[in-house]
Amino acid sequence: MADRPPAKEITDVAALRLLVHPLRRKIEECLRDGPVNSATLARVLGESTGSTSYHLRQLAKYGFVEEVPELSKGRERWWRAVPGDRRFPPYSRQTPEVREALSEMVQHNFAELFELFSRFAASPEALGEWADAFLFSRATLRLTLDETKEFFEEYIALIYRFSRSTEETPPGARRMHVRLLGIPEAAASEPAADSEE
Repeated sequence: MADRPPAKEITDVAALRLLVHPLRRKIEECLRDGPVNSATLARVLGESTGSTSYHLRQLAKYGFVEEVPELSKGRERWWRAVPGDRRFPPYSRQTPEVREALSEMVQHNFAELFELFSRFAASPEALGEWADAFLFSRATLRLTLDETKEFFEEYIALIYRFSRSTEETPPGARRMHVRLLGIPEAAASEPAADSEE
């Protein structure tokens, strides 16, 4: 079980835009498997070392990644992801710039989710017994705003309950891409009052 870092709200538009960039998102994903250097990232992502170095420095500037000095030798720098419970301000407190950046981020998230599912759907038989691990659930809940917040916090707690570092991962475990989506409906319109004539 991973230690749960304190929740931190990201309101800096520059930091949000950093997270929207497709290559930086891929870099952050690669770093979830453990420390890497820019040359390794460049090979994995099909980019130049200069490009991956630049993006790593940008991610470090906002605290999303950090250098691993004990692995670095000479000019070779190693980097690791900085764990975090990163949150975004609720809609009512978002500036127009934050809303625009988050909207773009959500669009990228949906595109990545569709790509993940498409890869799975194209050849589930290639996964063998792991094809049975595809999780799908639909539910409609009737919640108050406070209950919605409670539901989300319990979901985050469940994620941390099952989170492990690469070193703690048992043999036979695989990455599971888990996403939560909850969309509130508009309030039902009040029934019209009977008119008296």
